[in-house]
Amino acid sequence: MLASTLMLIALLCAGVLIQVPYSEMTPGPTVNTLGDHDGEPVLHISGHKTYPTTGHLNMTTVRVTSADYNMNLVQAVYGWLAHDSKIVPHETLYPDGQTEEQSTQENAEEFSQSQESAKVAALKELDIPVKSWVIVESVLKNSPAVGRLHAGDVIKAVDGTSVKQPQDVAELVTKHKPGENVVFTVVPAKEQAAAEKDGKEATRTQQVTIITKKADDGDRAIVGIQAGTDHTFPFTVDIKLADVGGPSAGLMFALGIYDKLTPGSLTGGTFVAGTGTIDDSGTVGPIGGIQMKTVGARAKGAQYFLTPKDNCAAAARDVPEGLTLVKVDTIDDALNSLEDIREGKTADLPRCATKG
Repeated sequence: MLASTLMLIALLCAGVLIQVPYSEMTPGPTVNTLGDHDGEPVLHISGHKTYPTTGHLNMTTVRVTSADYNMNLVQAVYGWLAHDSKIVPHETLYPDGQTEEQSTQENAEEFSQSQESAKVAALKELDIPVKSWVIVESVLKNSPAVGRLHAGDVIKAVDGTSVKQPQDVAELVTKHKPGENVVFTVVPAKEQAAAEKDGKEATRTQQVTIITKKADDGDRAIVGIQAGTDHTFPFTVDIKLADVGGPSAGLMFALGIYDKLTPGSLTGGTFVAGTGTIDDSGTVGPIGGIQMKTVGARAKGAQYFLTPKDNCAAAARDVPEGLTLVKVDTIDDALNSLEDIREGKTADLPRCATKG
């Protein structure tokens, strides 16, 4: 018995000392997009009529261990056995040696973009016009575009061809061979910002010629920019939620905005939670940590969980008791399901399954 006890102690000590390349995910906070957080509304709309709401449309989050956290074997085994945690390879959360600072910055950028897309998707669903244009989102270091184009510049045309979507820019640039000139017609970022402040449209453009170079991953021509989309909204929609990052709250923000801008209640007073990215057209995309989000939502009282179609199979493998997973692929799907929920037609809901 003494030998067995000593062996067990030795194994436990070894487990504590042995570090493993894993990280942990656990349920994070869940916040009602229709309510308040830290004493102020999550969604604040001014310049347009709003309506009172009831119920919950909760966005959900996941907590993860930090980039410099060193997990030992005992912690990993405990996490694998626990229902409310998930152990994943460290590189899943922090690819290519990403630091904590880099991860925080990336999450903040994705969160900001998700807010913009949520606003656009909600207003488009309500047939409220939103002005959009293509911009330089970022300029890569040591690229031909450095000093020539700047983040926030509005791209009107490439080689005289008008651009309507960010992908148009790449398509026009890659028609060239490396070493050839490509001409951008742009409104400088400062002039665009000044025009927006005055409520006007910037009209003065300038042409910028850049010599393309060969991409590191192939023979295509590039100039070294990331194109994106910017918007002007007809009224103010502020989303205030500190210490949250990533793009996965997009769907729930869009639904919250829609609910506040329309009479009645989307949920009929029911506790609905969910997750999912959203793009300007209202398409819902998959996210990470789905099982941790369903656990966190149910712990707060959620009865229904709006689940991106591509996350359904994983979520359905371990559904918290009392929670119904509702499959959604677009904001229209979500709105239709919410109508069924508030009218009590729950048998009609598209539910998640482990297959299909």
